[in-house]
Amino acid sequence: MLDLIKAGGWLMAPLLACSLAATIIIFERSLALRRARVLPAQLVAILRRWAERRAVDREDLDALALDSPLGRIVAAGLGYRGHGRDILRERVEDAGRHVVHELERFLNALGTIASISPLLGLLGTVAGMIKIFQIVSVQGNSNFGLLSVGIAEALVTTAAGLTVAIPSVLFYRYFHARVDELVVDMEQETLRLIDVLDGENPREQRP
Repeated sequence: MLDLIKAGGWLMAPLLACSLAATIIIFERSLALRRARVLPAQLVAILRRWAERRAVDREDLDALALDSPLGRIVAAGLGYRGHGRDILRERVEDAGRHVVHELERFLNALGTIASISPLLGLLGTVAGMIKIFQIVSVQGNSNFGLLSVGIAEALVTTAAGLTVAIPSVLFYRYFHARVDELVVDMEQETLRLIDVLDGENPREQRP
């Protein structure tokens, strides 16, 4: 493996950096976009009970877990209970935009890595071909040992660029689809919350 890295030349350094960054992002987003973290089952169950009762239950409020993206939206809604549906919806939507931005964090970086890795590989191919032509122009094409250096650089960097880009593209698209799915589910739960908070009497239900 070390010999392959050396054969790829100096362009292997940015490709290795891209590979490391992509691996860290994929691992971090895999944990951050778990359904159990974004939409905790306990919190979803509480919101659905509120929707069935058409009121906020004080016992549920005491047990409410808000340390999640959906929880932050719920907290924003509870903070504006009794202020009218328009204000309530505005605050909840504002909190939702911040949550969506957080869910999409690092995805642009992963997409950038997926885009530039093949280009770095192509640049390595060009650099390797230039090296080959330089050798041929000076020593002719009889010295295959020197020619193989340029050929190896061209092939190794191309392979390395594709190796980094392919999984990066796959996970980039997967995470975007995952975020879209979670956002739709959060919107449904948020609409239930707005209906409940808009319909309750804040003087009777306020804990």
